[in-house]
Amino acid sequence: MQFLLEIRVRPNSSRNKVGGSAGEPPRLVVAVQAPAVDGKANQAVVKQLAETFNLRARDFTIVFGELGRDKRIIVEGISAEDEKTLQAKLEELMGEPKLFNFIT
Repeated sequence: MQFLLEIRVRPNSSRNKVGGSAGEPPRLVVAVQAPAVDGKANQAVVKQLAETFNLRARDFTIVFGELGRDKRIIVEGISAEDEKTLQAKLEELMGEPKLFNFIT
């Protein structure tokens, strides 16, 4: 199973952090210390998301917004059993109800 995650990246942050929401429609905020130069921020985003969701970095693929702050990321390698856990984790991080799409 896979799901589509929409995020807003904040490069050059004082620390790496995943949490909160920004924009309309709301997107999960991912703050990274890496600068938005030569793909460094994208690499840091993938690493931070992998750590946050206890997945492998290779399970994350940026499918839209590689050069911008708003991104769409496909996350693969999710078992059907983990779906509810991931939904709860995303709602906890964003402070909002379901704002992501699982893809079967």
